[in-house]
Amino acid sequence: MSWLALWLIGLGAADLAHSVRPVRTLPGLLGATAVIVVALAADLTEGVDLAAVALIAGAVFVWDRTVRHGFGTQRAALPLSLLVLSFLLLVGFSPAASEAGGVVDAWLDATPLRWLAGLSADEALLLSGALAVQCSTGNVVVRLVLLATDTVNPARGPAHDATRTLKGGRLLGPMERLFIVGLGLAGNLAAAGIVIAAKGLLRWPELQARRDAADGPSIDEVTEYFLVGSFVSWIWALGALVVVS
Repeated sequence: MSWLALWLIGLGAADLAHSVRPVRTLPGLLGATAVIVVALAADLTEGVDLAAVALIAGAVFVWDRTVRHGFGTQRAALPLSLLVLSFLLLVGFSPAASEAGGVVDAWLDATPLRWLAGLSADEALLLSGALAVQCSTGNVVVRLVLLATDTVNPARGPAHDATRTLKGGRLLGPMERLFIVGLGLAGNLAAAGIVIAAKGLLRWPELQARRDAADGPSIDEVTEYFLVGSFVSWIWALGALVVVS
């Protein structure tokens, strides 16, 4: 699964770079560079691996461009299709990938961290990629799905105290997903249900505040936005758990 791990790492790096400094093609180039650097560090230098690395780096760059174009044109079909197609192809061709090693494997052998020392290089790279895409990439996917489903973003309506807090999801979303993945890896996935329930309870007063509001989005629109965004975010985190399991 080393190729899939490289792709996830590249996506995470590109989207994180864009969230920090959205400079045209720079995030995509950084993501593609991350793919190449990690591949070399993992000694994925066989002919078939080099060809795959080149394609993966290109796919990461194209992902960054299609995402920005999708947000600019309000069309999410192309980036979402590219995401799904890339994942299916990488999973399908994963048996052809060489086993990772090199500097990554040597570091794992020398690390004092017990929970990492027992991992192979492939497992460590896959875990790194799965965690990386919980950050900015998870936010991007949530936004694309909201766009694809034409779900109203309350933050775009008239300024209102009850909807301003929704912007905090850009930070809370990654924290929530990383927490869920961490609980799952620790074998305590049931505790993730408590996190999900707690989020609903914390949002309840905010949703109720829209019931009698005369301006801005209705309670139905805010509720739909909250539910769709939350479920996509949770599915993204749980999907990462399935991949690394």
